[in-house]
Amino acid sequence: MRTLQRSITRDTRYVLAGFPVTVTAFGLTVTGVAAGIGSAVAFVGLPVLAGTATLARKFADFERSSLPEVTGQALARPHYPEAPAGAGWFRRTMNPLTGPQAWMDLMHAILALPIAIVSFTLAVVWWAGAIAGLTFPIYGWSIARIPGVDGGLPELLGLGTGDGVFVAVNTGAGLLFALTLPAVLRIAALLKGGVAQALLTRPADEPQPLRHVMAA
Repeated sequence: MRTLQRSITRDTRYVLAGFPVTVTAFGLTVTGVAAGIGSAVAFVGLPVLAGTATLARKFADFERSSLPEVTGQALARPHYPEAPAGAGWFRRTMNPLTGPQAWMDLMHAILALPIAIVSFTLAVVWWAGAIAGLTFPIYGWSIARIPGVDGGLPELLGLGTGDGVFVAVNTGAGLLFALTLPAVLRIAALLKGGVAQALLTRPADEPQPLRHVMAA
């Protein structure tokens, strides 16, 4: 039971708490990329793109720190090349854009949002269904007496009418949501985490080894 509770807590925290971060990363990255490309001709946009890449790396590091607990695996941070010794200010400024992983970070910040929306929606719907359904006997009798309800879901399913049937069927639906909640949360977490793992934790360039291993 404790293992199940930990799993529910872990997956819920990863999906729900990580959603605002994903939205923020998407907004800042899209704005930075658009501004940088739009003014790249005047070279002003190049430092903007480099700054956006640095910001995307910070968001990627945050995501990587959450992944081991969700996947149950030891993961690694790809190597980011450093500016050569003695490099000028422009080379140092543009260094965050060097290496393929910088572009993977930018791609993740943009592509992760639709996946996060799906995961977030699944988690919210199942939690809402479980809570509303299991507590339905407390307030369901009042809803059944509201004019116009007309039997609600039980009548539509051909299960009969009456206040008792109305409350029982909706409570049963809540029980179904509750029983499937752990599995749905796991799917939602792995869906979101799978995209992050594919884009943020594989080697930046083969056969260069990964560094900064993070234990689960």
